[in-house]
Amino acid sequence: MRLPHRPRKPKRTPAAAATASLALTAALTLAAGCAPAGPATPTGEAAVRPHWAQSWGAAVQPPAGRAQGAPGNWSRRGFRDASVRQIVRVTAGGSQVRIRLSNRYGTAPLKIGGAALGRSAGGGAVWPGTTRRVTFRGAGSAVVPPGGELTGDPLPLAASPGEDLAITLRFTGRTGPATFHRVGLAPSYRAPGDHLTDVLPTAYTRTSRATYYLTGVDVLSRSAPVRGTVVAFGDSVTDGVGTTPGADRRYTDDLAARLTAARRGLGVVNRGIAGNMLLTRSPCAGEPGVARFRREVLDRPDVRTVILELGSNDIGLSHARTRCLPPSHRPLTARRLVDGYASLVRAAHRRGIKVIGTTVIPLHGYPGHTAREERLRARVNHWIRTGGAFDAVADFDRALADPAHPDRPRPGYAARDGLHPNDTGARALAEAIPLDRL
Repeated sequence: MRLPHRPRKPKRTPAAAATASLALTAALTLAAGCAPAGPATPTGEAAVRPHWAQSWGAAVQPPAGRAQGAPGNWSRRGFRDASVRQIVRVTAGGSQVRIRLSNRYGTAPLKIGGAALGRSAGGGAVWPGTTRRVTFRGAGSAVVPPGGELTGDPLPLAASPGEDLAITLRFTGRTGPATFHRVGLAPSYRAPGDHLTDVLPTAYTRTSRATYYLTGVDVLSRSAPVRGTVVAFGDSVTDGVGTTPGADRRYTDDLAARLTAARRGLGVVNRGIAGNMLLTRSPCAGEPGVARFRREVLDRPDVRTVILELGSNDIGLSHARTRCLPPSHRPLTARRLVDGYASLVRAAHRRGIKVIGTTVIPLHGYPGHTAREERLRARVNHWIRTGGAFDAVADFDRALADPAHPDRPRPGYAARDGLHPNDTGARALAEAIPLDRL
């Protein structure tokens, strides 16, 4: 494979009818509307002081296979004597970069034989001369304990918003089942043996659309410091199911492009998990939003705003019987869902984090969707719009809904399943988010 002479920056071109309004009881509105007012927007020197900020991220999940609705990935068997190269698109720029690895769901210590970072040249290739070996407290190898996370040492590599980086991990021994993120969309590449610093992708003959162990990429810039991070916390809508694989067309990608064009100095990190629920742990999608919120939002010091997009699966599976629900699952009520939202809003406000609420998208394409779930969706959306708990609301429902059929997406906005936003729908979601409230 011949490499072009120099990197080409990726080009990004970021580009309804009202749901029935059914008021919740006063008790419901009071329960979640009592959240304290959102934090003030940072201003002055404190807002631009150089600090490490998240520029890419993925929510981690337990190993899963076909039985959990996740065929075709490497998480159940893990790795042995292999190199794994993963491609990520950063949303904020800096002069230094560091990576974060997670062994949250590992049952044994994870031995990292080596790690490297460079500029992606497309596919599994890396631009010659850009590879940097990652060290961990000065060492070229490291061990991540079960349940632990490890941050690499800072690397001198200038990264720009919208640029693709290639991160390669080397495993010498057997890893066991791997902590991973199922819907990576961007490809990961696997090679037998040690190909940590190869610039050509010749040895990387196997591919997967999941990410493994990699949970974050941070940047540091002193010339134009990042003001903070926007975390998109959600389910498959946030995760990008329905958008073009490998094209970075999720609504978070389009939002990041809007923020870059507006010079807002904010990174965007996607913490969506396909199938995730706000209230219920799922054998297929792991911990519910109320359980993972602290780890993925509250415990990150650079988070400025969280976009809360959960509830579709809670509503859609409210009366379902499926392998992706625990036996103890009970039908959902509007009050339970509203109380779940309210608990996250209060927790975020206590940390000085703003919360953008999003309405639940049209669910007509959801398997088994009935008028009962549609009434529940309408009640919840009415509260999201009018309850006053959020610092702002992005009306995803109205951004997608067909004016003639408010329970379904407008023509041309949904993927083939009739539910998930396609590239056009994802762009509409990004445009529904008020930049001045982030």
